[in-house]
Amino acid sequence: MDNQLSFTLNDQSICLSNVSPTMTLLEYLRTSGHIGTKEGCGDGDCGACTVALVSKGSDGKAHYQAVNSCLIPLGAVAGREVVTVEGIANGQLHPVQAAMVQTGGSQCGYCTPGFIMSMFAAYYEGKVDDISVEGNLCRCTGYLPIRRAAQAVTNANPTDHFSAKLEQVSPELPPLSYSGNHQQFFRPSTLSEALDLLQEYTHAMLVAGATDLGLEMSWHRQHYPIMISLEAVTELKGIEQTADYVEIGAAVPLSHIEDTLHGVFPSMDEMLHWFAARQVRNRATLGGNIGTASPIGDLPPVLLALDAQLKLVSKAGERIIPLANFFKGYRQTDLQPGEVIASIKIPKGLTSGAVRRISQSYKIGKRGTDDISIVAAAFTIDLDEQDRILHARLAYGGVAATPVRAIAVEEFLLGKSWSMETIQEAKPLLNEAFSPLTDLRGSADYRKRLIVNLFEKFFVEMSGMMTAEVHA
Repeated sequence: MDNQLSFTLNDQSICLSNVSPTMTLLEYLRTSGHIGTKEGCGDGDCGACTVALVSKGSDGKAHYQAVNSCLIPLGAVAGREVVTVEGIANGQLHPVQAAMVQTGGSQCGYCTPGFIMSMFAAYYEGKVDDISVEGNLCRCTGYLPIRRAAQAVTNANPTDHFSAKLEQVSPELPPLSYSGNHQQFFRPSTLSEALDLLQEYTHAMLVAGATDLGLEMSWHRQHYPIMISLEAVTELKGIEQTADYVEIGAAVPLSHIEDTLHGVFPSMDEMLHWFAARQVRNRATLGGNIGTASPIGDLPPVLLALDAQLKLVSKAGERIIPLANFFKGYRQTDLQPGEVIASIKIPKGLTSGAVRRISQSYKIGKRGTDDISIVAAAFTIDLDEQDRILHARLAYGGVAATPVRAIAVEEFLLGKSWSMETIQEAKPLLNEAFSPLTDLRGSADYRKRLIVNLFEKFFVEMSGMMTAEVHA
């Protein structure tokens, strides 16, 4: 067991002893004098704390990735390269800094370091755009000059110290076994090692991207004596695609899924677009989003509507279960002691006799992006040549203790025509399908209206697309 936690910060080697591995990177930066990185919300919403990590991209190469330092435990940055706003001016302003100066992109200045670091990471991808700064909020509403700054440095082909470093640094994460401040942090590199650790430390907290756990650490000051990180486990990081299915490793970051599977599942593409911000998607994993069993998780309704299956692995072997059987109650799952989610398998084939599949997802929150769902919904319908419904999946989040399907409505739809008449007949059943709660985000009545109206919206939008295809 190592008693030192090492990483690189702005090209300087950092070696820490007896520090808590669950201390957030933001807290370490602020207390060690790196105060350019700001604390805004503490929960990954505002982007003021954005820094860049050298991480493995979907292409297997090293990339700078913008992340929220308020959500990352120090244990997760061990062996990594970290870049903050203090480290990017190499004798002169970095091009993204210079662009912000030239366009007057800074007003009060509090959010500016976060914008700078998001743009910095995107600069080395050759595309600085609105998406690259979607996770950064400006209190002064100075977005126009910030957008102008982004436009001034987009499509860059940089050849500097930072681009050279990407060619020199390995993106692979080394294994880690660290003890400090009466806490232990393990980062195995193989599934066998992870299962051995989980068998030895039965009450350990499993972590991957740590975006959800980061809230518990930053807001609720939760103490976790033992943590096992799965983000370096090779067997959990692959994406396999065949003609019949897609299988996604549980530790694959959501941004990799965006890059690799775009266009395969339209409903997933749509929900990923609204899923938090780029900084969060660079860290959050599909397995983590499922494993938390949150009733308002964005992706479980999509996966339920696509009939996804989970591969669960332990020392005793593996088992395959439908995702619909995984959620057992509020924050409760079918995961047994010693088990981990290994992968998520999504079938691609149509129902027998079907000639067309229509599928889409919707997320309703208090703001358009970077917000928690009031209601999330995903729908999948398979139609035959006469537009009769052969297969129906209607899945929701935010309406019950778990992500859930409207099974009675699905059964009602089978064999009926895909028509407004059928939708109107289904609406009373949908209205009675769930008994949502009232909370600070929305009333039970409002949620019931959304349950019904989102399905009707789905019909209207998909029917419009089908008509457009016919006339094309």
